[in-house]
Amino acid sequence: VQLQASGGGLVQPGGSLRLSCAASGFTLNRPAVGWFRQAPGKEREAVSCLSTNNDITYYPDFVKGRFTISRGETKNTIDLQMTNLTPEDTAVYFCATDLGQASSYALCHSRPPNWGQGPLVTVSS
Repeated sequence: VQLQASGGGLVQPGGSLRLSCAASGFTLNRPAVGWFRQAPGKEREAVSCLSTNNDITYYPDFVKGRFTISRGETKNTIDLQMTNLTPEDTAVYFCATDLGQASSYALCHSRPPNWGQGPLVTVSS
């Protein structure tokens, strides 16, 4: 199982950014896949999760209406579209999965065993 995230960078407050997670070693037809982040000095937290068997999504309240997780245009990728970004969104972002977990809600409330190295997202003027 391998996950490779890309797409980070510097964006101004109020701006948008799209991250992509390329999955290999498994197919996106059952396990949940999620995006997590870790800001300096803070614990890692979930920001969006997708159940790949039924496309049900889960978002914590602090990103609802701003972040959207979806299947990417490239096969076996999961994208995270982030809009209306604030400096509080600055963090290293990771994609993660648990092959034994199909629920997006459950994945976002767990510590998945499989992680990809994440890109840094910096929101600053």
